[in-house]
Amino acid sequence: MLVSVINFLLRDEEFDNLDQICYHFNIDRKVLEAKLARSGFRYSEEHKRFW
Repeated sequence: MLVSVINFLLRDEEFDNLDQICYHFNIDRKVLEAKLARSGFRYSEEHKRFW
């Protein structure tokens, strides 16, 4: 569910990048990426999404 929300925010251009999302929601980017990596997701800067 978390990865869907993050990708939705990026896709619908509410935020330009992952750093802006983390700043807005006061989340440490490294912690967020590590949490999603444990479920097999990696962030792509090029595509602006987790897969």
